[in-house]
Amino acid sequence: MTRETLPVLQAKSVRKSFPDRSSQAAPGARLEVLRGVDFAVRAGESVAIMGRSGCGKSTLLACLSGLDSVSEGEIWIQDQNFSKLLSEATGAEANRFRAQNIGIVFQQFQLLDHLTALENVRLPLDLAGLPSEQADRRALEQLQRVGLSERAEHFPDKLSRGECQRVAIARVLATGCPIVLADEPTGSLDQKTGEQVMDLLFATTREAGVALVLVTHDPQLAARCDRRFAMREGRLEAEASR
Repeated sequence: MTRETLPVLQAKSVRKSFPDRSSQAAPGARLEVLRGVDFAVRAGESVAIMGRSGCGKSTLLACLSGLDSVSEGEIWIQDQNFSKLLSEATGAEANRFRAQNIGIVFQQFQLLDHLTALENVRLPLDLAGLPSEQADRRALEQLQRVGLSERAEHFPDKLSRGECQRVAIARVLATGCPIVLADEPTGSLDQKTGEQVMDLLFATTREAGVALVLVTHDPQLAARCDRRFAMREGRLEAEASR
């Protein structure tokens, strides 16, 4: 299998457990949240992960993004064993690889209040060492792409919630990451604004050939994805494709 045909993101028999601190738990007992997850996404594909609260969706997303380590199994990004890299590389090397490959759109935007929209979008470019002029140009291009070029100098408290989420999308796209993970990205938006934001997210990731993994409670939103999975008892179960 060539690099071009490899899944861009893959989980292989991933397990994740935490110490069980409930009053009934035996000493040393662990709570298993992920119980052997196998999952793969290809470039340009959109995938939804659904399930009730507390079923492990966010834990899986944290493992896929490298924000948390797996207990067993592996996360691969193309031909790179990402979980092994996280355990063996220096913090700077692991962070650099993550920043180059994975973008995350959070429910609460995670914008820095003291930075303008433009500065928020160019922040990861600055951290990656991109020359200032080039970073400015790329950040402005992405703000224009999400319809916010005229709001470039506004701070987050002067933007609507929908505009803040569009800035967050622009920030992810500006990095050129092949993978975007979205954790309930419309959860803090009203229905109309949420629909507009998701129209934008689907359109921009599809246009860029980016793999989109979407965690959501909304079955209508999940239905827009190429494939859908349900998280049940720590495992992913494929649902009917559209």
